[in-house]
Formats: sequence, structure tokens, C-alpha cells
Amino acid sequence: MKRIKCLSISSFSFDIVNIMQEKIKVVHIITRLILGGAQENTLLTVEGLSKISDYEVTLFTGPPLGPEGSLVEEAKEKGLRLVLIDCLRRNIHPWLDFKSFFKLYSLLRTGSYHIVHTHSSKAGILGRIAAWCAGVPIIIHTIHGLPFFPYQNKFMNFITVNLERITALFTDKIITVCDNMAKKAHKAKVAPLNKFLTIYSGMALDEFLKVKENKKLKETLGIKDNELVIGKIARLFELKGHRFLLKSAKEVIAQFPNTKFLLIGDGILKDKLEKQALDLGIADKIIFTGLVPREKIPDYISIMDIVVHVSLREGLARAIPQALACGKPIISFNIDGADEIIRNGQNGFLLPAPNMSEEEWDSYDCTQLTSSILKLLQNDNLRKKMGDEGRKVVDPIFRAEYMVEKIDDLYKKLLKEI
Repeated sequence: MKRIKCLSISSFSFDIVNIMQEKIKVVHIITRLILGGAQENTLLTVEGLSKISDYEVTLFTGPPLGPEGSLVEEAKEKGLRLVLIDCLRRNIHPWLDFKSFFKLYSLLRTGSYHIVHTHSSKAGILGRIAAWCAGVPIIIHTIHGLPFFPYQNKFMNFITVNLERITALFTDKIITVCDNMAKKAHKAKVAPLNKFLTIYSGMALDEFLKVKENKKLKETLGIKDNELVIGKIARLFELKGHRFLLKSAKEVIAQFPNTKFLLIGDGILKDKLEKQALDLGIADKIIFTGLVPREKIPDYISIMDIVVHVSLREGLARAIPQALACGKPIISFNIDGADEIIRNGQNGFLLPAPNMSEEEWDSYDCTQLTSSILKLLQNDNLRKKMGDEGRKVVDPIFRAEYMVEKIDDLYKKLLKEI
């Protein structure tokens, strides 16, 4: 099914032969460049494509508002072409969204871009409509995490599903970061299955494959040599499942007092989670690191014995392949793409996600989570065996270079099909 072309709003014209002889002008659009998986993926994609002589790549983004940290300075330091759009915000704001749309349209209309590649929900909706109106020849969207999900209210799901269906009509290809996400989007009638393409989220994989235990970091964090470390890497955000891990931690610590829990990341729930740890009587066993530069993440994973990622909504969390690349067993809820790389019982454990409303989360039975953690804590050999198995599934499909190569191939293929 070909996408609907905008025939009258723009007089954009181009010659495919000239495009292939000159630079291919590409713009990526994302709502904000915070410390997060979608943002890291986008930054690596823009950086990788910028190194290919065929392309002139620009990144449009809104301000990096929020406590999660920013990648804007890193983008500038790398010399990437960056355009900050102050009115582009993550939350729904009719007036700012209206301004963002016309700003995007104006930039795309005057920039004579050949390809627009959007990321995430808000930028995906506004950016694709603006690109269509501006007559951009090729429009691509990457879904890093579905904008409709069970824990969101039905009205918002109705709105987001229908917006995704509409914008898919004039999208040439939709990239998903795991196969299961494409299947879910297809089931929701967002687009035909052949419009989706899975490209796993790339990273600087060697930094994780080659990392050694950073004993100095362990000492700095106040972790003793005889203490076992259970880690989680995620923004302190409701859907990331920290409350479940803390609830389980109390039971784990009761049986393994020489255990510390290392929570990497910052966010709006920090005070609430610190209070939960205090109320559970385990505050001295929980380490909240706050923001950690992404280049330091391999060092932090190196001191973990187990990585837990009990998130309720992901595409395919980068923390999972990162942990596996570091040779760490992982425990995860079986959502979206988790089962595409976690082999249950071989390189980690997959657990059923809570099938309950947000109001019921405090009553979640963490027995399976606790028993999985204890099983690994009790068996050094099992942790080692699972860690070794995990390294085998991540290379090369999670290399940034591999991801960029696949995106480059897609761009060239779509240009030839025009």
C-alpha cells in the first residue's frame, strides 16, 4: 500500500538522478534530546549517517525539559547539525503544538529535504503531517515504544491509535525496534504488516562487550567486595516498575542481607521511591545514583551481578542488550521485544507483567520476581552460565554501525522506488 501523496500544498519537486549525484538531505525529528533510549538511538543514527558522504543530516528537537538529563551538548560537541525548536514539547499543549507544526512545516518547506525521519509519538505526528504538507518525497517514522498501551486510559488510546493510523497513510516505512511491536501496531490496524521494518536499536556495543569490573567505582559507591549487586537502569518514571523491584527487595534482603540494589537514573519519582525504600526499612540497601553519563553505563553494569528490568511499557529496552553484552543475567517482564533476545532460563528470566490497573499496582504479588532473583543469588555458576549465553545474542544486531547500515539501505531503496 503506497502512502498518500500531498499534491497541492507544496510545489516541492526533485530529480532522483540529481539527488543521487548530490547530497541527500535528511532531517530527523524528535521531541526532546533527554537521556533515554529513543534519544540515544536517534543521536547515534544521526551521527552515523553524518559520516556517510552521501548525506547531509540535520536534527530537529525541542528543549530537553525534565529531570532526566540532556544529550543536546553531546550533539553539539559531535558537530551535528542541530535545530532547536522551543515550542516543540512532549506534553499535549494545543497552542504550542499548533506553533510547532507551522515551524516544522516552514523549515521543511524551505529546506528542500529529500527524507524526513521522525521519532516517538508527538514528533511523529506533527513531523509527518508537516513533511507531507511540505511535499517531502520520503517520510519515515520510528516507533521506539507504542503510544497506546494497556495502562493508559481508553480515550487517550483511542486518540493515539487513530492519529497513528492517519499519519501512517502518508508514511513510506515505519521502523520498529522489535518484531513484536510491529505485530501489535499491525493488530491495532495502524498499517499493513509490509509497511513495518524491524531494526534493533544500536549502541556502542564494544564498550559493553569488553568492559571489566570497575572495583574503584564499587568502592566509591560504598559497596563491599562480599556484597552482591542487583541493578536497574531506567528513568525514575511510573511505568518503569521501580516500585515492584523495591517491594521484592525487602524479601530478597531478608534472605540475602549482603545484597545492595543499584538504581541508575533520575526522574519525577525519586522522592516517592526514596520514601518507599525508607518505609520498607531497606533505605540503607538502596543506592540511587541519579543521572549517570551514558558513557559510564558499562562501568556501572560491570559491578552488577544481576540486572532487573521490570518495566511495563517498552519497545525493546536498551538496558536488556546492554546487560547481556556485559555478560549479566537479566530478569524482565515479558513485554514487547523482551522475548526476542531473552531466552527464558538460558540467559535470563521472563516474568508475566502485572495484569492490573494502575490503582492496583501496590498489591502486585512479587513472588515470581523475588524467587527469580534469589535463584540467581544462590548460584554463582548459573549467573556465569547465563551471562556467557547472553553475549551470544547481541552481536552484531545491536551494533550502532549495523543499525546505521540498515537505515542507509532503507533510504537508498526508497529513493530508487520513487
